Amino acid sequence: MNFRETLADYRVLPVVTAINVETTVQLAQALSRAGMGAIEITLRSDCALEAISAVQEAVPAITVAAGTVCQPADLDAAQLAGAEFMVSPGLTPALIEAAQAAGAPLLPGVASPSDVILGMQYGLSVFKLFPALAIGGMDLLRSLAGPFPEVLFCPTGGLTAENFRAFLALPNVVCCGGSWMVASTLVQELQWDMIEELAKQAMAD
Repeated sequence: MNFRETLADYRVLPVVTAINVETTVQLAQALSRAGMGAIEITLRSDCALEAISAVQEAVPAITVAAGTVCQPADLDAAQLAGAEFMVSPGLTPALIEAAQAAGAPLLPGVASPSDVILGMQYGLSVFKLFPALAIGGMDLLRSLAGPFPEVLFCPTGGLTAENFRAFLALPNVVCCGGSWMVASTLVQELQWDMIEELAKQAMAD
């Protein structure tokens, strides 16, 4: 797949830490009903890999990404679980090489021009900017556009329902990552209607 075009179609990538498998499947169903095309399930809980497999099987309309992929072993486990692409908070040569060897699309995290240059040396042109607000937000993205006109970013970290559209309006932003529509309190309370409404709003212009 053309990874850049696919990410653009997703518009917003909801970042989820699985509480349990059943709840995560219900969450993915709500997001799919709202028109979201992907879900990032982070490898931050014991049930993450099982949740990735379950969502992949139960909600075929939504693309399942594995998040918090930090080392080659994480990538291997996530790919075996059925994750269709990988998201990392950072990047290392070992992780990039493992992803390329496995044929797994990788959205690695960057926080500086040096990170971008390292990724470009491996042929990458789309990155997760993380933690976006903490490291400069929109000002940093505007600054990176000059030396890296061909590079696109998915800012994640600190984005909200109130500010994500401003990020999406930047020409070097391909999509945004966020968790405001999948807040843990909403998931714990099984507020699927509210989650679906927030997700619909995120997908609307």
